[in-house]
Amino acid sequence: MSNAKQVITHLKSLANSEIANHSQRFFKTGKGEYGEGDIFLGIRVPIIRAEVKRQSNISIDETINILASEFHEARLFALIMLVEKFKKATEVEQSEIYKHYMNNLSQINNWDLIDSSAPYIIGAYLADKDKSPIYQMADSENLWQRRIAIMSTFTMIRQNDFKDALAIAEILVNDNEDLIQKAVGWMLREIGKRSLKTEEQFLQKHYKSMPRIILRYAIEKMVASKRKAYLNGTA
Repeated sequence: MSNAKQVITHLKSLANSEIANHSQRFFKTGKGEYGEGDIFLGIRVPIIRAEVKRQSNISIDETINILASEFHEARLFALIMLVEKFKKATEVEQSEIYKHYMNNLSQINNWDLIDSSAPYIIGAYLADKDKSPIYQMADSENLWQRRIAIMSTFTMIRQNDFKDALAIAEILVNDNEDLIQKAVGWMLREIGKRSLKTEEQFLQKHYKSMPRIILRYAIEKMVASKRKAYLNGTA
């Protein structure tokens, strides 16, 4: 059976310095930026996903050890692995994976890590349970916890359950961080795909005062005339 050290050693063997340099810039790892200090190996996501399939025998505990890595791609590997394990897990195992996730939030510290995992672990686990954990994260000062909160609602949205997504969006609708604004707008757009009336009820309340990024993301799939009306404040 693979262990964390073996997996990380193998991932390091797949490193590409050119890709790594691009990723360092793309994921804003400079001083004062949101990904400050993160270290990239330079491995494309499809390769990481292929490695997850190839090494699917690794245990949950060893996967959590990989999540502790300093390397961004190793953490992504671990999170995708946890998602795959969660899909096939018993209720007890799903609870274990959820608890591990919540205990390691500090390692889930960029938007791609969150978007690849939060809906499929946090959202899936809490879909039929008390949602208070995501409301607590929505009120967090931590950017990544707020992103986890809104992205976790994607699972409920896909089940045509919009209540919590709208409530979290209400909490975050005036957030100053563009990574939160984009996520809120995205989830509103996803609601609109399923119920345009529901999305527009939210927009009518907030669209004149919400950050422009949220509005642009939210109305992206609407017909041109309606998009124009929202942007001009005449919807």
